[in-house]
Amino acid sequence: MTHYFFAPCPRGLENALVQEIQQLGAMTPTETAGGVAFRGDWSLVYRCNLESRLASRIMWRVATETYRNEHDIYALAHSIDWAQYFNETRTLRVDLTAIRSPLTSLSFATLRIKDAICDRFREQGMSRPSVDKHAPDVRVAAHLTDREVSLYLDTSGEALFKRGYRKNSEHAPLRENLAAGLLTLAGWRPEIPLLDPFCGSGTIAIEAALIAANIAPGITRSFGFQKLKQYDGPTWQRLKQKARDAIRPSPAIPSIFASDYSASAIARARVCAASAQVSDWIHFETQDAVAQTAPAENGIWLTNPPYGVRMDDARLLAELYPQIGSALKHGFAGWRAWFLSADKELPKGLGLKPERRIPLFNGALDCRLYGFEMVAGTMRR
Repeated sequence: MTHYFFAPCPRGLENALVQEIQQLGAMTPTETAGGVAFRGDWSLVYRCNLESRLASRIMWRVATETYRNEHDIYALAHSIDWAQYFNETRTLRVDLTAIRSPLTSLSFATLRIKDAICDRFREQGMSRPSVDKHAPDVRVAAHLTDREVSLYLDTSGEALFKRGYRKNSEHAPLRENLAAGLLTLAGWRPEIPLLDPFCGSGTIAIEAALIAANIAPGITRSFGFQKLKQYDGPTWQRLKQKARDAIRPSPAIPSIFASDYSASAIARARVCAASAQVSDWIHFETQDAVAQTAPAENGIWLTNPPYGVRMDDARLLAELYPQIGSALKHGFAGWRAWFLSADKELPKGLGLKPERRIPLFNGALDCRLYGFEMVAGTMRR
């Protein structure tokens, strides 16, 4: 049986996600703003949750209809036999997003969907599912446009970018799936040396190591689909075992390099890499970015440098950028350098002319992924 799904992702990664989802077996993947709609059988849910590096969630569409008001939304949610999807004992959460919706209160619409689900269970002689906003068993999502409402069951549970290896996200401004997307957009492959000189907690390097080791990003975590009645335990275990069998052995010499001027950041990055079981794939070093030398004849420099949010930061970065540009021009001929930044003055500060400017969003931050080809000479404007 063919089902309809939607995979949200960081804005700017939609086209890359289309290609990834298609490789996983999805039918007719269609790029939309902020994600990809696609079709497939139920087993596709397992593969996408287990193996997608770019999606934020895998949403299963269970209904879609036109609407005019909250009554229409309630009627659609009430028409669904939710008991075919999950038991009354499961805890529930309802989330709603909207684009150009005419409704005056999205909170009230969310409440009406929750009431419709609970009322449907009660009218079928069952108890009302309890609501749990923090750690629900089942997540129902609604999306409103100006004319249509679509209802989804979230098959992922926790967001897919929560791989499980980062124990403290406070020091990690870059989500895991965006880091994986940067690697894709930069054209990095496991045989190409990689350097992140502002590695922080090591997210870019760790995501690269997971790709190089062929470790499925969801191999160690649980998912929302395991709480649904459609869950097939034996099939899921077979897929997980196949993924475990495909993991590659550690290299004799790592070609992924991660450094930071902060020793405490490197210590955190080592802990995260060990948790992800990729320590042997990454060479960590406490090092100032401006003192970096190329660890190989050619490769990819990919980093998410600090942004000048406060005035003091901006002054420091104004001094730092030219030094980084000089280090690249004099020590990294033959490399490609990529910077993700919300600072539109970054290329000017580096003294380099970007060949690529790819719009991306890091959370709410409007960023660009700047790509530079490093050749002999200054490359100044």
